[in-house]
Amino acid sequence: MTRRLEGTVALVTGASSGIGEATAVALAAEGATVAVAARRRDRLEALVERIGNDAEVLVIETDITDEASAQAMVDSTVREFGRLDTLVNNAGVMLLGPIVDAPVEEWRRMIELNVVSLLHATHAALPHLLRAAETDPRRVADVVNVSSVAGRVARLGSGVYNTSKFGVVAFTESLRQEVTRRHVRASVIEPGAVMTELATHNRPEIIETMRANFGQMEMMRSEDIAEAILFTITRPRHVAVNEILIRPTEQER
Repeated sequence: MTRRLEGTVALVTGASSGIGEATAVALAAEGATVAVAARRRDRLEALVERIGNDAEVLVIETDITDEASAQAMVDSTVREFGRLDTLVNNAGVMLLGPIVDAPVEEWRRMIELNVVSLLHATHAALPHLLRAAETDPRRVADVVNVSSVAGRVARLGSGVYNTSKFGVVAFTESLRQEVTRRHVRASVIEPGAVMTELATHNRPEIIETMRANFGQMEMMRSEDIAEAILFTITRPRHVAVNEILIRPTEQER
């Protein structure tokens, strides 16, 4: 039986853990040839073993906050596999806390990774995605941007993270309007609380606050979000899933 993404090529950023890792596994299981990009090569090589020997996987160790590196990531994928059908912009960081007296280097890190790197990767990928949308096997291509429920609702202690994720949502919708008639679908996924490394990058006092807010909640797994991304990508050519907001059942806001 033919797998749904057979003959296509996907590039996943932030693939060394969490949602990116789970997404790469899910896409490969459906027959996609996958390029996985992140800064931690050892984690990417472990991911290749997890995906299995029968799948083609390209490991790209990179920091895509640098424009030239983002371009090289896309170029390497196309040079290795001959095309690009799907870009999953998953790389990101969540650094929470008050705006007053905030360490501004945290703000810079979030904007560079959550927004600027996504812009670089998308800009580099679009010519190839537009070409893929004109060819078999699917005659459609996808940009899937991982935002957050924080891209929907601004909250106390989350101001700059909100800024970055609202920006992802806005960019995705504008891009969608620009390329949708050319059968490149731009979609945004907005997860609520997911059990990943994301929270561990915060300062200790912020982690304690997060534990108090979410510690008793049954959180989602990375695989839950990967399933939503896979659903989005595998729709028929005439169907575009523009936006998915997905929360744990117990999460109120």
